[in-house]
Amino acid sequence: MTTKVASQHFGVIELNHGRDHNVAAEHELAGQRLELDLNINAHDHFDEAAMHKVDYRLRYLPELVDEVREMIAEELEQEGTSPQEYLRFHCNAIKDEHLQKIFGVKDKSQLTNAVFLKALKLGHVGIYPGQPERYFVLDFTLGEHFTDEVLVASADEDGVVDDEIVWES
Repeated sequence: MTTKVASQHFGVIELNHGRDHNVAAEHELAGQRLELDLNINAHDHFDEAAMHKVDYRLRYLPELVDEVREMIAEELEQEGTSPQEYLRFHCNAIKDEHLQKIFGVKDKSQLTNAVFLKALKLGHVGIYPGQPERYFVLDFTLGEHFTDEVLVASADEDGVVDDEIVWES
């Protein structure tokens, strides 16, 4: 017998019975389309309470995103951080049409940290209920059409953001 539970973000979910599950959903956050992925491993204890916790935690996603954005802003000011290297890499040899399309500016001299931060969007959130230390994994991007590389931040099951932001492709 399979047990199902309704989720406000993922619809009806079959509770885990010894199989890996990956359930994708679309969500809107601050007017932007966002992909959500719920990743449940076969050995995770995932029940109705765990599903409700996921939905509950997602209510605080805007605050989590704001916190990560503040961290990225701080790291843009520091030498050798992933956000600063990401900015440098993606903006060094940028074409003029991308300047306008991605950042909304006409000249490289206008490409400030604030302009970069505004262009950086949260595109994907992976949710791992079986991994309390990496419960949320947030992928920030300048856009799939521009780059497949992302800045990644993680938060634990209580919404505490890990102090390391990493650059991944």
